[in-house]
Amino acid sequence: MDQQNDCTIQRGQPLRRYPNDYKAEGHSSTLSKTMTNQPQYSNTGRPTVRIAVYLMTGVFLTMEVEQNATAQQIFTIVQSEAELGLSRFSLATTTPIFALWMCSSQLEVQLRPTHKPVELAAKWNYLVTKYTCHIEDPDDEEPLLYFRRNIFLTKSEEEQIKDTKVLELLYAEAKYNVLQGRYACDGPARYASLGALQARIELGPYNAQTHTLAFFHRHRGRFLPHYYASPSLLLGLGLGLGLVGGKGAPEAHLLEQYKRIPSHNGSANANPKKLIRKYLEFCWNLPCYGAAFFQGQIERPVRGLASWITNRDMQVLIAINTSGVYIVDDMQCSLLLGLKYSELSWEMAKPSDENNPDCLPCLFVQFPVRENGARVYKILQVFSRQAPMMDTLISGFAEDYRRQFINSDSSNDQLDHPLVFPSGSFTNKLSKFTLATFDDEGRCIGQMGSWSFR
Repeated sequence: MDQQNDCTIQRGQPLRRYPNDYKAEGHSSTLSKTMTNQPQYSNTGRPTVRIAVYLMTGVFLTMEVEQNATAQQIFTIVQSEAELGLSRFSLATTTPIFALWMCSSQLEVQLRPTHKPVELAAKWNYLVTKYTCHIEDPDDEEPLLYFRRNIFLTKSEEEQIKDTKVLELLYAEAKYNVLQGRYACDGPARYASLGALQARIELGPYNAQTHTLAFFHRHRGRFLPHYYASPSLLLGLGLGLGLVGGKGAPEAHLLEQYKRIPSHNGSANANPKKLIRKYLEFCWNLPCYGAAFFQGQIERPVRGLASWITNRDMQVLIAINTSGVYIVDDMQCSLLLGLKYSELSWEMAKPSDENNPDCLPCLFVQFPVRENGARVYKILQVFSRQAPMMDTLISGFAEDYRRQFINSDSSNDQLDHPLVFPSGSFTNKLSKFTLATFDDEGRCIGQMGSWSFR
């Protein structure tokens, strides 16, 4: 270990695997709890604490570090751990492939190299209170330190990666985001394709005796997102009350796709390394891939008497990556809106009454569409305490876009057609939003919901 790090890893401690629900298992290796431990001291005489760094593959690494250790120092320790098989050379790209993240259920932050994780964990409750809503007890938000994909890594850079260990980590993270509904696909068929690839990677070749429809029905939550594995959806498909049903069931599609994957590892298409890359290649085409996710809410469009009795706010995720900004309904695994940086303008607004906890900052997002043959501009209001964080990230990515494409053909007018996603698989679901509409002259020509009272 480099002496310049002033950090030492606890030797003799192999990588350990953590369960999916580590809190339910009584796991206590959180950063916040290290603050209450009796401090030890390094050979420099400075206090040290024991921490854990989690990988998306389901293992964690424990180490002793000084309390003022930086994220870069801890990152270097993880990267150089022999058992992980990640050498500094395998991670050498223009942009670092991975970064340290501090995460709890309500807040996720990618750390800068100079951040000091132990000190940041000590004020996590304050950050949760500042940047999230409706948390009854922020003390329950215990942060964990993760080794995850770097938000600033572009897809084109990732596509050049050949290292097997690196691809395995990226696959594990992509799989997590697919199953959580963050990497929204267009319909169950695409989820079935990803689930089939995952099954082949993790279960091996298809075995007719073992891998039955009943097997995938029992384990549907392992291979399909929660929305497509929920009892309510399965009941609608005739799969409730223990019944294993028809050809239209998501797990039936998954099984059919699974059967088609060659069973011999000698086949180029069945090699596990090839399958992991194929899974990633599929995910690289999803608009939200590689995004940082923020929690927010939007006004739900309601009409008539329902406007007086229906809660208009809808909880959403705002996904921001190097390509654009996206609004995701992760509960229904649906991508509602996607905008590239060439298509959007935005502005952050502070709350009108900063002393009112229910008055939230927001992002105004403006984008052009063609409506009845004319170009108009829609404005969406996204409420979130995390709006300042989103504003900062969008500003950086938008500036990168302008710097790269200001003199290219990409800067030409792109409004000769309705806005659609590049893959052609997604269209913006504008009917899900409460929007204001403006013409080319800046005149408001359409209002909905609370916009009508402005």
